[in-house]
Formats: sequence, structure tokens, C-alpha cells
Amino acid sequence: MTDVTDSPVLMPAKRRVAQLGMLAFAVGIIMLAYANVGLAVDGQVPAGMLTYGLSLGGLMLVAYLVLAKFAPWADPLILPLVTLVNGIGLVMIYRLELTGVDKAASATNQIIMTGVGIVLFTVTLVLLRDHRTLQRLTYTAGLIGLVLLVSPLIPGLGREFFGARIWISLFGFTIQPAEFAKLALSVFFAGYLVAKRDVLALAGRRLLFIDLPRARDLGPILITWGVSLGVLVLQKDLGSSLLLFGTFIVMLYIATQRTSWVLIGILLFVGGAFMAGQLFSHVGDRFEIWLNPESQAFYDREIGGSYQIMQALFGFGNGQILGTGLGQGHPELIPLAYSDFIFAAIGEELGLTGVMAILMIYALIVQRGLRTSLAARDPFSKLLSGGLSFLLAWQLFIIVGGVTNLIPLTGLVTPFMSQGGSALLANWILIALLVRTSDAARQPPPQAIQNEGMTQVFQR
Repeated sequence: MTDVTDSPVLMPAKRRVAQLGMLAFAVGIIMLAYANVGLAVDGQVPAGMLTYGLSLGGLMLVAYLVLAKFAPWADPLILPLVTLVNGIGLVMIYRLELTGVDKAASATNQIIMTGVGIVLFTVTLVLLRDHRTLQRLTYTAGLIGLVLLVSPLIPGLGREFFGARIWISLFGFTIQPAEFAKLALSVFFAGYLVAKRDVLALAGRRLLFIDLPRARDLGPILITWGVSLGVLVLQKDLGSSLLLFGTFIVMLYIATQRTSWVLIGILLFVGGAFMAGQLFSHVGDRFEIWLNPESQAFYDREIGGSYQIMQALFGFGNGQILGTGLGQGHPELIPLAYSDFIFAAIGEELGLTGVMAILMIYALIVQRGLRTSLAARDPFSKLLSGGLSFLLAWQLFIIVGGVTNLIPLTGLVTPFMSQGGSALLANWILIALLVRTSDAARQPPPQAIQNEGMTQVFQR
């Protein structure tokens, strides 16, 4: 009789086959989009379509094999969905590169950075066999996150572009450390809140229908609020400030189930942003541009003006419901269309229909992450997977809200789609962490696996 431990378990194998089929389907859609761009622009299939398609397909095949080996029970939908949005961004960057207007747009650089992202995805899964070990590094992760967050303020190391000091220069490369800080701080928030959730959940006085927390327990939220305002004022980085504070508030709510924390967080941030807008001109200018974009339709490297916003809104309007079609619009008229404003470029050529479809893909990724949080068996896993899922959703809301002028524009980029090394690499690490927690949450107890193996043996 064959040893039970050597017998394969059917359920993960079935998931892997389905996952491979979905990956192939996603890569197929992307290659068709490449062909569409070439036919619209030059009247022929682009010569690089096969190269880009095979490169992306090969990278995702590597990610699939790593996933099958080191996280076989992980959610099978996450990788194909991420592949699809990563590929759509690659197609749009290629389309912008063909215009020749913005020399920085480079599909080749984007596929290279995607490859580096897959390497980091692989390294994370191979080295981090049990994500719960991160709980022991709670305060180390917090220290690393804070150092990364403030590193652009270090003289000689930090670099300022477009009025924001959020980059550092190392060995000839420009890096945005806040993208990696958000991961370290998410681990810190999860570990800290697991340890302190019982204290933070205690109720103080009751105001109307809300149980307010005790005054002595306001320390963590006030410290996080102060750090986020410091990022807003000193680095002129509204995006990271919103991302940091919003993620902490949501994870605090997940840990304590107290609505009062959310209300206090909203009041603190709105009040702090209002005071910063009154005291610091660069913050006030951002809000003025948001409230009156028509009257600020100029471009300035320090505060930006509203020229970018106006061009993005014109692009959305030109796309209407179905879009102009890939390769048939004028996204090159939108400044930074390959980076911060890639969502506006997509809105012009794919229209409202394409925009809603892409948002649904992101929503599915977030939904699978939240489902992992619900299925997790320990508090740290619940908080970490829930926090990472919200982090992705919150970042998407901030950038899409900024591009559509729903909220003030920030320095964030569209996850996986915009050209940019730091954000792309950090988000692939985020997906690796989410996949690792998903594998642990979905894996059946050892006894169930053993019973499944015995069933296969007797069937033989």
C-alpha cells in the first residue's frame, strides 16, 4: 500500500489546473490588446507583440509554478487577476510609447520591473513559509517602516520632484521608500493591535449611540495621526499620509469592532488637514486646485497647477461610454499619462465600460483578500490580510479619486498598471503576503488531508 503522505491531494491540483487556464486566458487578452494597438496605430500587428506576450506569459508561469510548489492552497484567482491588470497597464504604456511624446514611457522597462517584482514575489514565498513569524518582528517592522517613511528628509539622500520630497537616490537609482514602508507598517499595525486589542476595545463614556474609547487609550491613534500629518506637511505627500492613517484606522476597527475609532479618525484627519491647509501654503494650494480646477489651469513644477486634472477630465469626457478604442485616442495630451494619470488614459480609450471593468477586477482582488481575512484562523492573520486588502483598495480609491477630481490629487499611482519601479515591486510583495495568508487560511487541517490521501489509496 502506498504511503498516505506521498499521495497527492486532489483539491489543490484541481485549483492549479483552473488557475493555469485563467492565467493563459489573461495573457491571451493582453496579447489581443497589443494587436489592437498596433492595428489602430500602424495598420499592422506590432512586431514586439510576441516578445512582450511571451515575456509576460513566461514570468507569470514562473509565479504559477512557485505558487503551486510553496502555496498550493492559496486562492487561485488572485494571480490571474493581478496578471490581467499588470498586462493592461503594460499595453497602455506601450501605446503611449508609440506616440513618442513622453520619452519616459517604456514598455520594456515595465516588463523588466515586472520581472523583478516576480523575483521578489518568489523570494517572499520561499523564505516566508509561515507568515505568523512576522508577529515576532512587530516592533522591528515598525522601526523599519518609520525609517523608510522619513528617509527622504535626510539631507543628501532625499530628492524632491514636482514639489514633493518622497524619493531617495541610492547607487544611481531613484526609489520611493514609502511604498515599502506601507508593508512594514501594516505588519507592525497587525502585531501591535493583536497585543493591545483588548485594551483598545474597552469603552469609556457613551455619547448618543456611540461608546467612546477611554482618554488614556487615545495614544496610538494620536501618534499615528501626528506621523501622517508630518508626512503631509514636511514631505508634501498627501497620498502616503492618507494611506498610512486610513490603513491604521481600518485595522483598528477590525481589531476592536468599535465604530467610534473610525469617527475619531475621520475627525482627526479632516481637522489636521484643514489646519495644515491654513498654516502651510503648499497644502492650501493643493486644496484650492481641487476645489477650483478651472481657475487654476496652469502647470507649475512646485504645486502642479490643475492642467493635469483638466486634461484628464477632458480625456474621460472624450472616451464617453465605450471609449475611442485602443490606439485611437489622444492620451499623450495628458501629462504623466504613463504614470500618475494612466487611469485617465485608459478612460479615454476604453471608456466608462472599460473603466468599470478594470475597477471590478480590482474589486475581485480585494474581495478575495477580505475573504482570506474572514477565513483566517488566528487574529494576526485576520488583521494582516484584512489590512493588506484595504491598503490595496484604499490606494486605488485615492488615485482614482484624485484623477477624477473627487478628492485632492496625490502622488500615488494605480497599483500594477502605472509605470514605476517602487510601487510595482512593493505591490508584488503585498500580493505574496496575501497569497501566503490565503494558503494558511484555506489549507484544511492535517487530519482532513490524511483522510483525503487514504481515500485515494483505497480507490486504487
